[in-house]
Amino acid sequence: MLLSLRLVGVKASMARKIGDLTLLASLGLATFFSLIPQAPSQTHSGFSKDSPRAIMTGLDSSSEERAVRQSPLRVSVDLVLIPVTVTDGLNHPQTDLSRDDFTIYESNQPQKIRYFSAEDSPISVGLLLDVSASMRDKIDTERTALEQFFRNANPEDDYFVITFNNKPKVLSDVTQSTAGIETELGLVEPNGSTALLDAMYLGISKLRNARYSRRALVIISDGGDNASRYSLKEIKSLIAESDVMVYAIGIFGSNPLRAFEEVMGERWLRGMTDISGGRTSGVNDLTKLPEECASLSRELRSQYILGYQPSEKVTDGKWRKVKITVKDRPDSDQLRSHYRKGYYANP
Repeated sequence: MLLSLRLVGVKASMARKIGDLTLLASLGLATFFSLIPQAPSQTHSGFSKDSPRAIMTGLDSSSEERAVRQSPLRVSVDLVLIPVTVTDGLNHPQTDLSRDDFTIYESNQPQKIRYFSAEDSPISVGLLLDVSASMRDKIDTERTALEQFFRNANPEDDYFVITFNNKPKVLSDVTQSTAGIETELGLVEPNGSTALLDAMYLGISKLRNARYSRRALVIISDGGDNASRYSLKEIKSLIAESDVMVYAIGIFGSNPLRAFEEVMGERWLRGMTDISGGRTSGVNDLTKLPEECASLSRELRSQYILGYQPSEKVTDGKWRKVKITVKDRPDSDQLRSHYRKGYYANP
């Protein structure tokens, strides 16, 4: 999550000259610095016009290649900003913490927190909705859950929706009109297999040109993947290189004889969300899905932004491990923090 010319076009040193980063506050605190993402490798972009992946996304080869390669121009800076969500044992967001409640470590070395904010800034959200055949008896609840997600969100957020079964499809392009999205989803009839990983690829590609620098993918699905052309390894690599936080709500059920795809799907979802700094929550009771979506929407509005200058300014292109701890409170359960666990220290 770096400062890029596409977002603001100023370096941290310039911001400090205008009141020690108060410029960032005036810009809505939606700009995140770090030293990360590299552009995706050729593995993700070298498609011919008739390749399966070009067909899968519904784009011609030149359009898809531009979507993948169009990585914004980056400016290396020495200020790392990390979004952090803190929850209690019941996954309720904790919104009354101060700077002194947090400690940051990079490569096991404590770092001085130079920037702190708890502002509710807008976010660009890509919603990935499972509409495979296994969702036939769950689609009405999924529609209600989406309504609850919108109802609890920041009114300035913008969205796009990708549905997926045999392949992903953009149901609704970037908009702030949630009523239009709900209408479109009301016309969808679940069928087919599940191409979750292909939907992830398409969602991350679309978020590269998002309006806001805070970006998230939210997945609602009841199982794993049995139709994608992309592999889990490719998608996890893409997430690690991106500035997107990934969240998932899995409708896993309580049947001990779950299908293989459903069992593996839970592991896959957790693997992808943990890399990004997001999380996966499981719903065993379908009626709890709308409530869980509302809770996640509020959580996205309750993030802290912590900023620090690495004590060791190394730009060797390697992964720099980050750890954040939160002080426990005697009057509550142990607090949990969710954040991206590191970044690539590129020059």
